[in-house]
Amino acid sequence: MSEIKLVVCDIAGTTVRDTGQVVTAFADTLRKYDLEFTADQLSRLRGSSKRQALLEFIPAGPDRDQFAEEVYVSFRDRLAHIYKTDGIEPVDGAEQVIRELRAKRVSVVLNTGFDREITDLLLRSLNWEDLVDAVVCGDDVSQGRPAPYLIFHAMELTRTINLNDVMNVGDTVMDLEAGYNARVRLNVGVLSGAHDRETLEQAPHTHILPSIARLPL
Repeated sequence: MSEIKLVVCDIAGTTVRDTGQVVTAFADTLRKYDLEFTADQLSRLRGSSKRQALLEFIPAGPDRDQFAEEVYVSFRDRLAHIYKTDGIEPVDGAEQVIRELRAKRVSVVLNTGFDREITDLLLRSLNWEDLVDAVVCGDDVSQGRPAPYLIFHAMELTRTINLNDVMNVGDTVMDLEAGYNARVRLNVGVLSGAHDRETLEQAPHTHILPSIARLPL
């Protein structure tokens, strides 16, 4: 870790427990609007920008953008309701690791495909508003994962210049693809969330760990 100056961590499934809330909210919303989907489609979209992901299910037409925004708002409201009902808990050891990293003067940035409203709900519920150096949301960049822009923006906010100083951590294939596209030094998959070892091993990575709690400090 002596060479790492910035750790960029996904939220749902990596630092915050994911018990299927996002997939449930997606499925409920798509059913509400009679939009067809398969379980495989939902699985493959894990880790992506939620707004961009929903566009895949909306047919072309003159009012597509307006309809897409309506569907997205409905998804966001449904997910917020599920989180408030089920409760929000951190992945075991996540907060401790983040505090230890920052004590060593390693910057920590959370990045996510959620928009700012959902992200703020999660952070407030965990009392994490001041836990990390910065938070980058899906609506802060022009394109979500697997594009590298969430990571690049995290670097910009922490004034990190060299990609060799960066570790990316996530629980989905798209997290790892984003890390690869950013050319970070360490690209770490964790098994605490959406995708299993077999799935993550098919994505570009440097490490696969049980959870963020096992990061080498």
